[in-house]
Amino acid sequence: MQPTAFFKLLADETRLKSLLLITREGELCVCELTCALGESQPKISRHLAQLRAGGLLEDRRQGQWVYYRLSPTLPEWCQSLLADTLAANPRFLTPAVAQLAKMGDRPARARACC
Repeated sequence: MQPTAFFKLLADETRLKSLLLITREGELCVCELTCALGESQPKISRHLAQLRAGGLLEDRRQGQWVYYRLSPTLPEWCQSLLADTLAANPRFLTPAVAQLAKMGDRPARARACC
């Protein structure tokens, strides 16, 4: 992963917040991200596709749902930067985390939104 490509992908607020939420949660589906960020499904899906194409995310299908997680091939320096950014800026995601928390436990969230 070239630093320029990595930072270009992080330059958009929706992509950055999505990536940090996925870093924090381990794995999220599109519906969870739309709820957390208050954005439309097409917008979230478009940004996730860019992150996946850039090698930052990978997805898995479970029935008709698609879940996203950090790519296991993401270089350590990228993972460290995301973890450090998340730890140093807890208020950046406060509204999104609160929205996600309103969805309840992951199984309940999956039934509620997916």
